[in-house]
Amino acid sequence: MVQMNDPSQFLRQLYDAAVKRALPLNNTAAYLPPPPKGRTVVLGAGKAGGAMAQAVEALWPVDKPLSGLVVTRYHHTPPRPAGVPERIEVVEASHPVPDAAGLAAAERILQLTQGLTEDDLVLFLISGGGSALLTLPADGLTLEDKQRINRDLLNSGAGIGEMNCVRKHLSRIKGGRLAAACAPAHVVTLTISDVPGDDPSVIASGPTVPDATTCADALAILQRYKIEVPAVIEAALKAGALETPKLDTPKSVAHWASQPVHLIATPQQSLDAAAELARAAGLNAYVLSDELEGESREVGKVHAALARAAAQGKGPFQKPCVILSGGETTVTIRKQPAGTPKGRGGRAGEFCLGLAVALQGQAGVWAIAADTDGIDGIEDNAGARVLPDTLARAEAVGIKAADCIDRNDAYGFFEAVGDLVVTGPTHTNVNDFRAMLVL
Repeated sequence: MVQMNDPSQFLRQLYDAAVKRALPLNNTAAYLPPPPKGRTVVLGAGKAGGAMAQAVEALWPVDKPLSGLVVTRYHHTPPRPAGVPERIEVVEASHPVPDAAGLAAAERILQLTQGLTEDDLVLFLISGGGSALLTLPADGLTLEDKQRINRDLLNSGAGIGEMNCVRKHLSRIKGGRLAAACAPAHVVTLTISDVPGDDPSVIASGPTVPDATTCADALAILQRYKIEVPAVIEAALKAGALETPKLDTPKSVAHWASQPVHLIATPQQSLDAAAELARAAGLNAYVLSDELEGESREVGKVHAALARAAAQGKGPFQKPCVILSGGETTVTIRKQPAGTPKGRGGRAGEFCLGLAVALQGQAGVWAIAADTDGIDGIEDNAGARVLPDTLARAEAVGIKAADCIDRNDAYGFFEAVGDLVVTGPTHTNVNDFRAMLVL
């Protein structure tokens, strides 16, 4: 039987293995095209943008021209490696709610597409978070409008595909529009996936990928979640005036086929890396899926049922084992009575809180859930961990899990018991990582 001196530390090692598998420098070389006859312009956006730019700088021939601009989240630019010259400018902006810095970066990126020729290459570096970081509102929208709509979407419980459908249609740069602006240059996109299903048109709202969703889809989502937009925008959506580039003619199909999109890192690859490490340690390893969605606390309850069954020697998973999953869950912010302290926390924390409540101190089960970018929502933690005595320790300090989950305060709960997982920015992003260890 496998002996674990520190189960929580082992789970952290699994998380670290998942993150390492997704680091840009480990995944970029195989997908770089040869230098063109003309210029190479690098453009990009996302939480991994700084690290992706540095990977290209390290791998691109030093005697070939290279320039460009990439925007990443504040404090997400990694330290520059020794001996790697800076040829691509990296700027920082706000995520998940856009700000003026992101707007200015998006305007500059669009300007850099002017004057390109068929001899030039545009290399797009796209990763999760690009939707907020690459903000260029449609005509009739202000930055303040976009900020409010973005907050409303984040608090609504809408899925990532729904949110990005709206974002694409309220933008002058997303949903394939940025690639269209680069004509006649050759365009190659390198993408790190942070979305269930790895659909490039959803990752960062697909600025270089044709869009299958419509203005009618975006309007329906806004109405479903009761999110208000200015009257001029509502009218434009109804009229189809904000439509995105499509694969709707033989000419457009041929055009987009000539602009390759490469997935250089995916959630499944990172889960597989963690599973490989678990098996090397003598554990059975099971990957549920890299595409799990749904309300975070409810997904936590389902995971708890699987872990309890394994701990009790029932079900399909044989202990000692690790049960892994990825994807992107959601958190619906509950309205609170006046005077109630505002809750804090993100998807990973709320998953862990739902998991802990459902496990009820089940012996032999430890768990971790953390975002692979190192930031759970807008807090300073990547996620949290659950131990067999988590609920007991919370009760000992007067914290009730049920109260915390009612007010979406996973951060407050796990901070009180010392079970936050804090990593700092990881410089990549393949979304949620969850692992349960059953001994």
